[in-house]
Amino acid sequence: MAGNADSRPNFSGLWELDLETSTLRGEPPSRILMQIEHTDPTLVQRIVVTRKDGTEVSLMFSYETTGRETKLAQIHDTARSIGRWAGSELLIESWMETKDRALHFKDYWSLSADGATLTMAHRDDDLAGQTSVLHRAHQEDGQKFHPR
Repeated sequence: MAGNADSRPNFSGLWELDLETSTLRGEPPSRILMQIEHTDPTLVQRIVVTRKDGTEVSLMFSYETTGRETKLAQIHDTARSIGRWAGSELLIESWMETKDRALHFKDYWSLSADGATLTMAHRDDDLAGQTSVLHRAHQEDGQKFHPR
């Protein structure tokens, strides 16, 4: 079911990962901030990951929600994604090949009814069971994305 445009959430905003309620695979960072600019059919996701040692990694991804494939060269030269609506959820499906194996990810995004919580769930892929729960962040945290 594609869902109609009226039932589709807008994920725009500044978000912070809730480490207490999220279930992550691998070593968790000390913090993740995410800025999303969503004007359907375009979604731009900027992420700042703060590692346990205090170092920061910045990432940026751009998707189309139309099912059009986009390359994710910042991750790996073979990485590619397709974003599409599955009812009121946005499904971002990605593929990447490493020297050891092919990886497949299906990241289902949903927004709470009050718009305060963004959930990104991997249900049936190579990260199955990983769920990232993000809450609206304070506006001053947005300076991470727009340094002076």
